[in-house]
Amino acid sequence: MIVESSDALIVRSMGLRSWKTVAESMYKFTNDRKPETLDEVWLVEHPPVFTQGQSGKVEHILVPDQIPVMQSDRGGQVTYHGPGQQLMYVMINLKRRAITPRQLVNLMEKTIIDTLSYFSVISYSRVEAPGVYVDNKKIGSLGLRIRNRCSYHGLSLNVNMDLTPFLYINPCGHPGLEMTQLQQQKHDITLTEVQPVLIYNFTRQLSISETYWIEKNETCSYIEEKS
Repeated sequence: MIVESSDALIVRSMGLRSWKTVAESMYKFTNDRKPETLDEVWLVEHPPVFTQGQSGKVEHILVPDQIPVMQSDRGGQVTYHGPGQQLMYVMINLKRRAITPRQLVNLMEKTIIDTLSYFSVISYSRVEAPGVYVDNKKIGSLGLRIRNRCSYHGLSLNVNMDLTPFLYINPCGHPGLEMTQLQQQKHDITLTEVQPVLIYNFTRQLSISETYWIEKNETCSYIEEKS
């Protein structure tokens, strides 16, 4: 693949992958990238896992030993990832795109809000609690790490999943916070339908004109599942 514009975005559709493998791969990609390295977005699902952010407190895990808990270098507290939830990891060179981490967070929230609007679901963000909400229930979460002025980690959008494991934690460190998903608002929505809408809204926020999709069976040197 030959891409001439540094403004282009590579989108990798990866399917179901272990959280640990993807987290290590994101770190390696960000650590190894050069100023000219193209930005990438990775669309992923994970097997059931709790991830604990840098400021995470163990007391926010209410039912331990039910689901694996992984330590993450992103910001924030504990959250849950599982099949039917769309993860969108964003490896963006903030310096090249002349945006701040706060602006990236804002446009990620706007990406989720605009995507839900496409499916006729009204949602909103909160200044005091990052993420996206529908009727006071959380539907989308954010968590970023910035390294050498480049981002990794990203957002999760609950689409069509088992929400039960969220009851085993205080989601994002908020006791009693209820979670919801797109399926509860609009029936029979799949991740396959959501993915292109997410990417369209994200690239629109960043004014990206060229997007290159790479399917999960194509080679990526940073993604190697460990046996």
